[in-house]
Amino acid sequence: MWSWVLWTVVGLVVLVLGVSLALVLTMRTKQPRVLAVVREFNRRFNNPRMLRHAGRPGAELSVLRHVGRSSGKPYETVIGVYPLEEGYLVNLSYGQETDWLRNLRAAGTAELVVDGQTHQVSAARVVGRAEAAPHHHLFPGHTFFVRLLGVTEFLVLQRVPVTSSDGR
Repeated sequence: MWSWVLWTVVGLVVLVLGVSLALVLTMRTKQPRVLAVVREFNRRFNNPRMLRHAGRPGAELSVLRHVGRSSGKPYETVIGVYPLEEGYLVNLSYGQETDWLRNLRAAGTAELVVDGQTHQVSAARVVGRAEAAPHHHLFPGHTFFVRLLGVTEFLVLQRVPVTSSDGR
């Protein structure tokens, strides 16, 4: 009986390790078809769960509220941000062709909810890992995952000054 339990546990461990390795290889190689499957899985299953807590005070993840470039439909996307003087740094795990980034660029601005506070932001520029890492914008624990997943591009979100309706 115990051998059956042991083999079941070993099998589950091997399965989890295999799926993890496949995910890491997919993220590092940026294979478009497989990356699309990972993005769709996250969009349908992980993001709805993470949206429950993201953006709230003390939450590690933030929420980007943007509008669809064709549909005009409002969307909320969970992203991880790192604070900068002028705004925030976002790792582009999937590259620059994500829907949320294309929507942000088309609209010009979006709302970013970080730690319970809402900010207007714009996509200022894309920088490489060399520019993002030396300034210690990345938290030490995140640097490991950024390297593991092969993230080489980061987006600088610049805070947009909010003006009143009368232009002040």
